[in-house]
Amino acid sequence: MTDYIVRATAAEGQIRAFAATTRELVETARSHHNTSPVATAALGRLLTAGSMMGSMMKNDSDVLTLQIQSDGPIGGITVTADSKGDVKGYVNHPEVILPANAKGKLDVAGAVGIGILNVIKDMGLKEPYAGQTILQTSEIAEDLTYYFATSEQIPSSVGLGVLMNKDNTVRQAGGFIVQVMPFVEEKVVAHLEENIGKIDSVTKMLDKGMTPEQTLETVLEGLPVEITDTLPTRFYCNCSKERVEKAIISVGKKEIQSMIDEGKEIEVHCHFCNTSYSFSVEELKDIQRKSR
Repeated sequence: MTDYIVRATAAEGQIRAFAATTRELVETARSHHNTSPVATAALGRLLTAGSMMGSMMKNDSDVLTLQIQSDGPIGGITVTADSKGDVKGYVNHPEVILPANAKGKLDVAGAVGIGILNVIKDMGLKEPYAGQTILQTSEIAEDLTYYFATSEQIPSSVGLGVLMNKDNTVRQAGGFIVQVMPFVEEKVVAHLEENIGKIDSVTKMLDKGMTPEQTLETVLEGLPVEITDTLPTRFYCNCSKERVEKAIISVGKKEIQSMIDEGKEIEVHCHFCNTSYSFSVEELKDIQRKSR
């Protein structure tokens, strides 16, 4: 299990925590979408957050969507995740290249720009839960920290990082989410804040080869940590030619007939994994027969 999420509690249940290593997941996304380094970093951070936030949901059928709508050159990011550790996503403009920021790092904030973060949880109820906040720094981790505090009223600390190799492949990726429960003691909060104030950045911790377990031990040092479980996480898209066929059937016989009348094969593209599915005129005729 190369990429995985650790779920834990600390300080006798006063804190819940998640940490993940996601190098393979982010590299798979990079290779599917041919993202530039800064686009890989932005997408990788949101995919990592999505994998951990998805693992917070209870039911197999629950779906989480994280969507950044912004005015930066990247044009927005969309990620969806489930409770089993499967996550997928894309950036609107994967080719964006920007100079490094003032710290010499990939300029994720510059690529994302000013905008909003939407969090949608579809848990099988009549209406999905939807929360929306304004991006605070556009670095993604701080924006999610702000989202948890304002939309879900859960004081949290989110750390996310993606480190690239010189050949633009992903060297390291991962992150953590630490949340305090409503009954938390003030001394526990103070201790946690002190810890977070002195830890290395996520990319530094990852580059030292620290595992998710070691990351949580560092973030929660001095607060007894209990690992509750681990689960694998991966970049996974459930699209297929069969699913696309069902989507074509749903547009109705009239629309399918107009496609057939054009006499050319059609191509349907999946944004999430950048896969294209072609249907010949003969296949469209078969699909039309099935739609009756």
